[in-house]
Amino acid sequence: MLDRFKQFWQGVMLAPFINLFIRLGISPDAVTLVGTLGVSFGAIFFFAQGWVWQGVLFIAAFVFSDLIDGAMARKMGRKDDFGAFLDSTLDRVADGALFGGLALFFAWHHESRLYLALSLVILVMGAVTSYARAKADVLGYDAKVGIAERPDRLVGMLVPAFFADALDLWILLYVALWALAIAATVTVAQRIWVVRRQALERAASQP
Repeated sequence: MLDRFKQFWQGVMLAPFINLFIRLGISPDAVTLVGTLGVSFGAIFFFAQGWVWQGVLFIAAFVFSDLIDGAMARKMGRKDDFGAFLDSTLDRVADGALFGGLALFFAWHHESRLYLALSLVILVMGAVTSYARAKADVLGYDAKVGIAERPDRLVGMLVPAFFADALDLWILLYVALWALAIAATVTVAQRIWVVRRQALERAASQP
């Protein structure tokens, strides 16, 4: 759902950074790599130490790289298949670090098996969401649907996590994790249903 605001962020909020990086000769792939490393380190190190709100602030400095790199490539006139592949692949690494780090927090500091499990459910369903779309594209189907795509999962976890720790109101994060787990599961089901319908229509149209 939040993906619809991508053009606003790239064209207005992040435009100064995009232009600066291009002038400095920084490649989009470098932005992708540094962003992934920053997000992964922030999640694994800070969350595992129990420093949640500090980790969110650290991650926030790097998480927008996912919007910057693509906008840089388009502005530079680059049509780089490897860049798109690298970006998609490292997104999975960053997602794994984020929700894996949160799982470590619940295992080592908050001692909640339930919310540890929910963190892992969101991690798995997020990966399946991305895989379902990629596999559908390979087979010639369109699976760009769902109520919880990657931006929704990131914002839906990071914002409540920050306020939950900063204000000591953990119910905010608990509710967010339940909502994300359900939404991510529904998104996978939506993509399966949409591709199934398209596959049946294709089969019916063939002689």
